[in-house]
Amino acid sequence: MSRRSRIVGFGSAGALVVVGIACAFAFSGSLGQNLAFVLVALGLVLATSLVFYEVGLTEDRSRAREEKARRRDSERADAAKREHPPERSTRIRLDRMRGRPRRLR
Repeated sequence: MSRRSRIVGFGSAGALVVVGIACAFAFSGSLGQNLAFVLVALGLVLATSLVFYEVGLTEDRSRAREEKARRRDSERADAAKREHPPERSTRIRLDRMRGRPRRLR
């Protein structure tokens, strides 16, 4: 989301709230109250949804950055494996028996 679109989005939300408050004072009776309620509610819902949208975009950028780093690290690990073949393990493997603990020889 560009800086200009943020300004337009949050500005329009703020404008709806301000116009709603002005309608409450400009019009008397239930018309002013209903119009004010609708405009203020729409402005607040718009502002809240824009905040959640910004959070989602931030998370997407963070996830893409992490994926890029993970891919770069795996490429480095693959290159290291090609340069040096893995050595055979000299560890003694213990036998496993189902339901029983391992025994040392």
